[in-house]
Amino acid sequence: MSDDVRMRGFLSRTSVEEATALVDQRVRWLEAEWISLLEAGGRALAHDVTALADVPAFARSAMDGFAVMAEETFSACADDPRPLTIVGESRPGRACETPVAPGQCVRIMTGAPLPAGADAVVPVEQTRREGDVCCVTAPFAPGQHVSARGEDIAKGAVVLRAGRRLRAQDLGVLSSLGRARISVIRRPAVALVITGDEVVPAGARVTGYQIPDAVTPLVRTLIERDGGRILTGPIVRDQEELVREAIQVSVNAADIVLVAGGSSVGQHDLAPGIVRALGELSIHGIAMRPSSPAGIGFIQDKPVFLLPGNPLSAMCAYEFFAGRAVRCMAGRHNDWPHTKMRMPLGQKISSMLGRTDYVRVRIEDERVWPIAISGASILTSATRAHGFAIVPAEAEGYPEGATITVRLY
Repeated sequence: MSDDVRMRGFLSRTSVEEATALVDQRVRWLEAEWISLLEAGGRALAHDVTALADVPAFARSAMDGFAVMAEETFSACADDPRPLTIVGESRPGRACETPVAPGQCVRIMTGAPLPAGADAVVPVEQTRREGDVCCVTAPFAPGQHVSARGEDIAKGAVVLRAGRRLRAQDLGVLSSLGRARISVIRRPAVALVITGDEVVPAGARVTGYQIPDAVTPLVRTLIERDGGRILTGPIVRDQEELVREAIQVSVNAADIVLVAGGSSVGQHDLAPGIVRALGELSIHGIAMRPSSPAGIGFIQDKPVFLLPGNPLSAMCAYEFFAGRAVRCMAGRHNDWPHTKMRMPLGQKISSMLGRTDYVRVRIEDERVWPIAISGASILTSATRAHGFAIVPAEAEGYPEGATITVRLY
């Protein structure tokens, strides 16, 4: 049965904007947990991070060369170099105890602490070595080639804000602040309930009229992309008591529940009635293509998303609504996580007023071309696509040549 036929089975259909607003109103960050810095990549900070000390904690050399009093070099040039006596050496992790006095310098390595009395570093290529004497061949200003204390981060500064998704460079900064453990938003546990007498596990040998489970590997990947962790169980047969038990067990174990299959209005579509009986079925039937039979409810104040059994429709419903909830609970920005670009259409896109369309597109010759304008639930249309475009409910499509926004897979 097509999405269009299913839509006529609903008394009314909720707009995508209303469904999205419901998710935003009812879903919040989860609580914080402390984890090792080495495990924090990709997680969202639960609290602001404030520097408890300056970084660097001491003035250090930015070059291999010689630590000097800058004023000693002001008249130096290649034809008349300034001779300075080398009185020590400063290495990373080991400072030179001898202070620099007029007429003196200290051999220094990159990252080594600047010795007392010095206020500049002369790169080794701007010197000539004559035994224990360093001849400086150019003038240098105070502070030149020196990383000052607190130059990178000043004590008391807010370095990273709560909600930031930690990137590789952020972990480096946190390490420089001496943070071995970090407070991050807990990863939401997302239970996926697959229903259907005809469905067999992914990878199983198919016989007769059986259908392999394509939803679990697809949705698992999206959940992990969005910062969640998936909980799965055995495929549930189309029996009310079994589906009810699976949903209740999932609600008890997870932060979010996804029920794939049995979401429409047919005789064997059990999920909507069970969600209504166990809690609240807030939305059932959404004015979109594909995924019109999708629904949103709450049991024990936990969000439950009804995904159509068709894999592409399940993907679409996840991307629009469930993924938004997963990202929000994980402390991430709840909007689409895809890279966007603006490009002209090579062929018009037709749509229906009052319905949001999720259109798979390919990019060729610097233009956007729609894929599978009919057959909205064909999964391979997504595998052949570079991304997708969204046609809002108030539009009847876009003409050829129109510049549209494409989100890349």
